[in-house]
Amino acid sequence: MYTLSSKLKVFSIVLMLVGLLGIGYSFISAPKTIAEVENILKADEHANHDAAHATPAHGADSHDAKAHEAEHQEHLEHVLHQLQNKPWAALYVAAIFFMLISLGVLAFYAIQIVSQAGWSPVLFRVMQGITAYLPVGSILFFVLLLMSAFHFNHLFVWMDPELVDVTSPKFDKLLAGKQGYLNEYAWLIRAAIFLIGWNLYRYFSRKNCLAQDEASDNLYYKKNFKISAAFLVFFIVTESIMSWDWIMSVDPHWFSTLFGWYVFASFFVSGITVIALVALYLKSKGYLEYVNTSHIHDLAKFMFGMSIFWAYLWFSQYMLIWYSNIPEEVTYFVTRIEQYNLPFFGMLAINFIFPFLILINTDFKRITWIIVMGGVVILFGHYVDFFTMIMPATVGDQWFIGVGEIGSLLFFSGLFILVVFTALTKAPLLPKRNPLIEESKHFHY
Repeated sequence: MYTLSSKLKVFSIVLMLVGLLGIGYSFISAPKTIAEVENILKADEHANHDAAHATPAHGADSHDAKAHEAEHQEHLEHVLHQLQNKPWAALYVAAIFFMLISLGVLAFYAIQIVSQAGWSPVLFRVMQGITAYLPVGSILFFVLLLMSAFHFNHLFVWMDPELVDVTSPKFDKLLAGKQGYLNEYAWLIRAAIFLIGWNLYRYFSRKNCLAQDEASDNLYYKKNFKISAAFLVFFIVTESIMSWDWIMSVDPHWFSTLFGWYVFASFFVSGITVIALVALYLKSKGYLEYVNTSHIHDLAKFMFGMSIFWAYLWFSQYMLIWYSNIPEEVTYFVTRIEQYNLPFFGMLAINFIFPFLILINTDFKRITWIIVMGGVVILFGHYVDFFTMIMPATVGDQWFIGVGEIGSLLFFSGLFILVVFTALTKAPLLPKRNPLIEESKHFHY
């Protein structure tokens, strides 16, 4: 049985506390009024801006001045919403990233069961430990969704009732046409169905796996096979819809038919990477005696392969939109290239070029420090990937990596570590009665 060390427990709690302080400060320091926004933007404004509009000389100039002043006030109000969104967006990115890591591991676990893979059963309890974060992450994430639906923030622009009100000057015909799908009630109901469905599979699959340890036949193994097959069908459908609802809808005028696959590749490779990192950590502490370099090599192959798959999807989406040059499609990439140039292209290098150069070598896939270094870089790169998917539509050009982003990342990192490693203490790390366990124990090539 694994025992959670006091050092790791204290480390995770410290991360959470420091993260909470950062999150709290980011909300407190966010501007509350347009006057505060003016002070923040003063350095970027022309020194004579106010003088040019304060004392107009005649009627026409007065009219122009009023128009400019109204325009200026509208801009300030827009920037105020963006800066108020910033701590919410930072929290949202970190919350969805860590929750989807556990979901990616759950999908990988289900694939192993359905494919009857013989190499992976010695890692099943590691996977189950990581998926223990899914219930916790789901609750926190659903609370964030509720707070968006009840207008505590402006992360989802389509939730503004004026945009679908034909009598409003803000009326948006396109969003009004999507109102049957993009409305708060349907959006929350879909989210509840997704989260409950994923967590039910997680609960019953773990329950069956533990029951199999004490069973005299393979009944629970067969049950797990059936529910895993059903889950994968459910997952394929809900994962795509989830990516539209929770990520793509922050840009409600834009859509991509590749987007569901793109999001899947990002969190799936992140989940596999976490399996490798947790397994190596436990191995370094004297646990997982049957996990050998061949198991780690297989995980590293998945890390490499899914990184290439992610890059293929990134290129396919980018190239097709660039080539067609349709205005409502290219706006997604134009915004990110102009305002998020470094993180947008930086994460491409981190998520593709780095894993490609490091993990293409067979020998490197068995070296612990290389897997750990590559894994940390991959996780950081895919966090930045989620950052560039969500931030441009929620905070525009007012982004920067500040206390809120760092605090959110630290808090959810600490919570993830605490939940996962606490869950690993609840059951033996080796599933004893799995029909394929002996094959997995002696897996070498």
